[in-house]
Amino acid sequence: MDFKYVPTTCPYCGTGCGFNLVVVDKKVVGVQPWQRNPVNEGKLCPKGNYAHEFVNSPDRLTKPLIKKDGKFVEASWDEAYKLIAENFKKYQGEQSACLASARVSNEENYLMQKFARAVLKTPNIDHCARLCHASTVVGLAGAFGSGAMTQSIADIAQSKCLLVIGTNTFEQHPLIGRRIMQAKANGAKVIYADPRLTPTGRIADLFLQFYSGTDVALLNCFMQLILKNGWENKEFIKNRTKDFEKVKEVVMKDTYSPENVSKITGVPAKDIITAAEWFGKSGQSAVLYSMGITQHTTGVDNVKSIANLQMLTGNLGRPGTGICALRGQNNVQGACDMGALANVYSGYQSVIVPEMKKKMEDAWGCQIAEGKVGLTVTKLINTLADEPGKVKCLYIMGENPMLSDPDLHHVEKGLKNVEFMVVQDIFLTETAQFANVVLPAACFAEKDGTQTSTERRVQRWRKAQDPPGEAKADWQIFCELAKVMGFEKQFPYKSAEDVFNEIAKVTPSYGGMSYARLEKPEALCWPCPTPDHPGTPILHKEKFTHPDGLGIFTPIEWKPPAEVPDKEYPLIMTTGRCIWQWHTGTMTRRSENLEREEPTGWVEINTEDAKELGVSDKEMVKAVTRRGEIKIGARVTKNIKKGVVFMPFHYAECAANVLTNNALDPVAAIPEFKACAVRIEKIKEA
Repeated sequence: MDFKYVPTTCPYCGTGCGFNLVVVDKKVVGVQPWQRNPVNEGKLCPKGNYAHEFVNSPDRLTKPLIKKDGKFVEASWDEAYKLIAENFKKYQGEQSACLASARVSNEENYLMQKFARAVLKTPNIDHCARLCHASTVVGLAGAFGSGAMTQSIADIAQSKCLLVIGTNTFEQHPLIGRRIMQAKANGAKVIYADPRLTPTGRIADLFLQFYSGTDVALLNCFMQLILKNGWENKEFIKNRTKDFEKVKEVVMKDTYSPENVSKITGVPAKDIITAAEWFGKSGQSAVLYSMGITQHTTGVDNVKSIANLQMLTGNLGRPGTGICALRGQNNVQGACDMGALANVYSGYQSVIVPEMKKKMEDAWGCQIAEGKVGLTVTKLINTLADEPGKVKCLYIMGENPMLSDPDLHHVEKGLKNVEFMVVQDIFLTETAQFANVVLPAACFAEKDGTQTSTERRVQRWRKAQDPPGEAKADWQIFCELAKVMGFEKQFPYKSAEDVFNEIAKVTPSYGGMSYARLEKPEALCWPCPTPDHPGTPILHKEKFTHPDGLGIFTPIEWKPPAEVPDKEYPLIMTTGRCIWQWHTGTMTRRSENLEREEPTGWVEINTEDAKELGVSDKEMVKAVTRRGEIKIGARVTKNIKKGVVFMPFHYAECAANVLTNNALDPVAAIPEFKACAVRIEKIKEA
């Protein structure tokens, strides 16, 4: 028997836990702890423990598929490449669009944005960060000059006060939840703000149960109380920031008094006052947030308000402080870093700056797409649905918009308008069903590569087994397809490491990295500009990333969500994850041990709301919004705020995103997944 352990990085959330894949006779059969990994020190959540179960699933894609007469038939790679190349060449520039993936490696995201810009000559390249943390990238970059988490995960344990808002960390990022518990054991106060009393909230010292979409009002009230009591860090404000007076003018308005904010948020004024005091006086406070903050039409406002709070209190650049923007998917940070975004090349180098465009053309040895901002995911779907014929060709890698995007009927309409579509994935997803060609890809266990975690830690994947059948690594597919299309010189790579070496050359924040340096379990946090640089676990220690080194305060007024409850739709609906499933369920629902725990979705309804509706626990109900309706089981509980309902978004059979609103943040173009108006109806018996 051939037996070995292969150390790698978890393919689920953005924490970046390490584990060993157990390989027997060249097949992955299990997961075992990797104690040396500093992120999780051998501990794993359920998803990590069972991360091997989908790898050898019997319905993995094994051969290219071509749709003929409405049905998929197996084809050779040569046949598939020839058909794709012939069709791709029909479309000019912006008639094509590409969607990269937060699930695949840095190397593969880098190559897809290169393929889009160099081969297809299209500026239309984006990925699902647009649906989760686009607000963070825009908001934190505006405040600090860099749009990433400012601290290391380990730092959280050193905090004296933690504000956990818009994240159910114990279920979404359990090993980061472990750091919250370590901080609490060290005496830290934990404040939890959310419409639901989740497992994270149960350990909090103070629970602020507020209405979804009222974050700015709450944060402005914190700042008013901090200023009234003199708890602000005057020295930090004076030496390291600008435009403070503009924010002070807004937050000191009577609108943001505890009494008025209590009416807006539904949180008792005395609890808001206590939270502000704990946070303002600790001297070492950190904020943890995720999509409960970002997925709003005011997502950028929410993020900038958090930045304002941390600059006001001077809680940046030191251990135990900072802004921990927790990334939802394993490589959503890396996909952004690699330039799989409509407005930047790798390393956030702007596409509209001529010098950046020339730099890429010189590096790649060819002309590339016009230096303009392309269509984001959300605007692309709207264009496909509402302006048919404008974008005719779509290339999707490892994304499943038919479950992950808002207003799924609208998404379906858009995908049906595409003339030619290629999907590259490990399973025949809901989105792949619409494709003309489906290409079978390798999963994380079947290839080498890197991914970048929420704390900017660049870590290795290591190949543990061969892909099934004729499936290939995404980076290899790009190289072979580019060759067929006449761009062999631009895609000469023989390994993932070759690709990474090019990334390091053109991406300043990765400039000092190499596979040799990433071999250690500690890996490296960017920025790491030179080969002798140790990496940067904590950003903004002495100055911010803006040219003058100063952080920028931005005055923010609270605005309600795009859609608020009324007589017809009297409840607020919000969405999120559960611990057992992940994203669109493509991988977890093929993991027996995870699927058994939560095999379908539910709608969480407050006990009083359920009583008024005459709905009992586990009863099937109908959830209806202006965009559609679904049938789903009710979960009646005191743990959700009256007037609010919650649904997980993992389940195709009761897809929450049939209901969600595709109204967008005007700056980041992120949809408002976290607040829309809904009604719950009893299902009449026939």
